[in-house]
Amino acid sequence: MNVLILGANGELGPHVVRALEHRHQLRLTDINDLETQHEYFRADAADLDQVVAAAEGMDVIINLSVLRKDRRLAFDVNARGCYNMMTAAVEHGIRRVVNTGPFYVVAGPTYERFDHMIGPDVPHQPGTYLYALTKSLGQEICRVFTESHDIHVMDLLFYMLLDPETHNVESGSPIANVGHDLVPYTISWRDAAEAIRCALYVEMDKLPSRSEVFFVFPDLPHQKFSSEKARRLLGWEPKDQLDQFWKKAKL
Repeated sequence: MNVLILGANGELGPHVVRALEHRHQLRLTDINDLETQHEYFRADAADLDQVVAAAEGMDVIINLSVLRKDRRLAFDVNARGCYNMMTAAVEHGIRRVVNTGPFYVVAGPTYERFDHMIGPDVPHQPGTYLYALTKSLGQEICRVFTESHDIHVMDLLFYMLLDPETHNVESGSPIANVGHDLVPYTISWRDAAEAIRCALYVEMDKLPSRSEVFFVFPDLPHQKFSSEKARRLLGWEPKDQLDQFWKKAKL
């Protein structure tokens, strides 16, 4: 497949590239320069013309682009960026789109603070965080496009990412050391990338709808979120249970 990755120079991008590069032709984009052996476009997800141009000749679009803090830029990247991506998919006849975001696109504080075994198909309540609201709006834009166009969007939702071997964590993560309590929305970089790889092989016509949302987490002891849907429909299985971060030493 010819695969376009938006936001390829972020923290997750290199892991997704490694998961895909041996079987797919990759075209990477980001707003910054990137040294890579793959085709690279310098493109802003918030710029419609740039996204449409980058998507020409592609079979799949993977959206890793994200901006969290600045109000205007967060809207431009997280929400308008999804509009631009879906417009590009329509323009070029791309039927498969993989969008990414945090778990609280669906399960904001109303769910996350009180419930357990939360599935991704509950009514969406993203809360009031800027990041959650703009990502939730982007997801809704994607869903609306699928109602009128033959495009399948798979939204993969995860949040705190780490490397179980080096303990390197996502910027701003509170889980920087072994022995700290592990928050219930944590996943390894390679497991998140593997879920994206799995989404490229799903038979789209066998999905329940053209817009499907998935939680992508290992089975952590908190039992806060359920990844059953990702296992059943994507064929994804986590390799890293992150035991060393949550098991306590016996006295």
